[in-house]
Amino acid sequence: MPQAAARKVSEATVARLPTYLRRLVDLAAAESATVSSDHLAELANVNPATLRRDLASFGITGTRGVGYDVKYLVYELSVVLGLNQEWPVVMVGVGNLGRALANYDGLGSRGFPVRALLDVDPSVVGELVAGLVVEHIDDAATVVEKENLAVAVIATPPLAAQEAADRMIAAGITSLLNFTVVALEVPESVEVRRVDLATELQILSFYQQRSSAARAGSGVPLDREMLTT
Repeated sequence: MPQAAARKVSEATVARLPTYLRRLVDLAAAESATVSSDHLAELANVNPATLRRDLASFGITGTRGVGYDVKYLVYELSVVLGLNQEWPVVMVGVGNLGRALANYDGLGSRGFPVRALLDVDPSVVGELVAGLVVEHIDDAATVVEKENLAVAVIATPPLAAQEAADRMIAAGITSLLNFTVVALEVPESVEVRRVDLATELQILSFYQQRSSAARAGSGVPLDREMLTT
């Protein structure tokens, strides 16, 4: 496997890797043997120079006049993203969102099987959800050690999010996916990604109003390519 460059890779680069991988998986399913940087960039809606720079950050280069070997690139990006192994997940908060996520097959199929469910509500603890018994968050340390967990999804009410995160970190969790509106405070050794559905919808609203204005003949449509560089 090519060695990643010693310099720090930008968050923007990392954020684009899953899109590249999805497009490459589609190409592999269509039995495409190779793909040019221009074509892959078009599929991923990025500038070709950006794509080549992103891949080069991990020591991945194509062959002049040929491009990239699709299967090889799928493998390399899977390794870079850590998808060549499973990362079991604990769901913290088993309300409507937590239940939906626990029952979502897409997590397990992409290497993130939900192996444990935690909550504080006595009416929920002991319940069977997605084939798992909901356990009390007081037992977090035991559950994390037993299932060898490193990733937790915080799907609690906002007011309970920080405490839930603190308890999971104390139990040994080092990566958090936060589905609440709260900006969690964590040690530098802990990685946090926040999924803010309201913000994403507001971004869609921005594009929608620009598109509507363009169709109406007013305003200037945004050049999306500018946002990918």
